[in-house]
Formats: sequence, structure tokens, C-alpha cells
Amino acid sequence: MAKNQVFINFKSMQKRKKMKGIILAGGTATRLFPMTATTSKQLLPVYDKQMIFYPLNTLIKAGIKDILIIVAPEHSGQFLNLLGALFRKYDIHISFEVQSVPRGLAEALILGENHIGNDNVALILGDNIFEDDFSKQIKEFKSGGHVFARKVADPERFGVVKFNKNNKAVEIVEKPKEWISDYAVTGLYLYDNRCVEIAKKMKPSDRGEIEITDINKAYLKKRELEVTLFEGEWLDAGTPDSLLEASLIVKEKGISKKFHPILNEAIEEFDEELKVRSKKRLQ
Repeated sequence: MAKNQVFINFKSMQKRKKMKGIILAGGTATRLFPMTATTSKQLLPVYDKQMIFYPLNTLIKAGIKDILIIVAPEHSGQFLNLLGALFRKYDIHISFEVQSVPRGLAEALILGENHIGNDNVALILGDNIFEDDFSKQIKEFKSGGHVFARKVADPERFGVVKFNKNNKAVEIVEKPKEWISDYAVTGLYLYDNRCVEIAKKMKPSDRGEIEITDINKAYLKKRELEVTLFEGEWLDAGTPDSLLEASLIVKEKGISKKFHPILNEAIEEFDEELKVRSKKRLQ
């Protein structure tokens, strides 16, 4: 090589795919009526924090800076008031997409097509609370699909993953009528950007929805689906009883006290700002 010759490794210059985040916070949450008659389920408190902050914490802990929140039209203003400028100084960008009519969890990937672009995506349900920290798996994700499964007492209520004798996932069934496994696929999904086209090609199920289980099946068929098993708390606050139970567990285990420092600081600053506004109104 000549004295001043520079060797350029074009392969190393290829842009590394970022991980984008999507939180699904739409829907009507009829099981929580009348509490959700005037606000979104994800804005209800779970112990001392609004529900939406728990999935936000999962994404922010993993270093995700671009997060799309999918909301129902009647509650979009409430989300904007709470989160619109909350993380601006921390270089975390929050955007919103309105889902007029819920058509299944996988529709979030279609609605988020422009947001995902050429990058990867972590899709998390807005009413799922995890005790475990999945930052390592999210940061190390490169391609294909990756889901997180936990042993449950009532697998017939969920999308369930079946393993072979080598603990390799071989089948996923939505709400199985016959027992195949005790491991439910939880509400955190990692995909590469092919998930958008996969979702577009999916036919709605009998209940008229684009099922997230079908997305997982598509990656499993390609032998590109990884499944991580975990044992920590997984809380789905979708009924009055489960909402109360979630609050009690969050308090007992201090889950809301383990938020990322950015999230805690942003919430504290927002609280102080609200107090100042309130005092000015009273003057």
C-alpha cells in the first residue's frame, strides 16, 4: 500500500439499523368501563404512575430514542398534553398516530410503517408491565423476530408457544382449545422491518383482526423467530381486578421505583411545572 493511500472498508460504513419503538395504546378497554369512559386505559394509574410510563420505561431503558404511540382519536389530546414535550430535552422523540378503529395488534406495524422505515422495531403493548429488564435483548437484536414468553396458569387465554425436546420453538397457537404448552407469548415483540410487509399480506382472522400471532408464525416458518423465557412479573392490567392486583404488585416489588433516571427526572420536572401552573391560576 502506498504511503498516503487510505483503505476504505465499505462494509463497515454500512449504516447500522436503529431500534425504533412503538407502544400500542388505542382500543376502547370496555372491560374497564366506566373508568375508561372518559380516558384511555393506558392513562389510568398503576400504583403511583400512569400505565403508559411502564412500557415507556422498557423502551427508554433499552436506549430507544424514537417512539411512536398509537392512540384512539378521542384520547389523543390527553396523550399529547402528558407526553408531547416531556422528553424533548433528553433527545427522545415521541410521536403519535391515531388508530380510528382497532383492527388487531399487528395493524400497529402498518400504521407505523413510516416510523419504522429501514430500521428495526420494538412493539410493546401499552397495558403490559414487566418486572424484568430486556434491554440486553433489545440492544443486541439484529434481524428476524424475537418474542418473550412466560409460564402461565391459563394458557388458553393467550398466544402460546410450543417447544421441542431441545427447547426450540416449533409452533405458536392463538388461544389453543387443546393444551400444547403453558408458555404464553407476552406483549413485547422485536422485529426487523420486513414485519410491515408481512402484516400487509396477512388476512384478518375470524374476529376481523390482523393477529400478532400470525406475524410471529411467519418468522417461525422462516426459522427466524427467537423466544426468550423469563420468570419475573408480567402484568396485564385489563380488568378492574387485574388493575388493582398490578398496583399492589408494583408497590410490593418497587417496580415503579426502578425506572430509568431520564424517566424519573422528566416526570418530576413535569410535576413541578404543573404545581407552578396551579399556583398561578390561584393568584
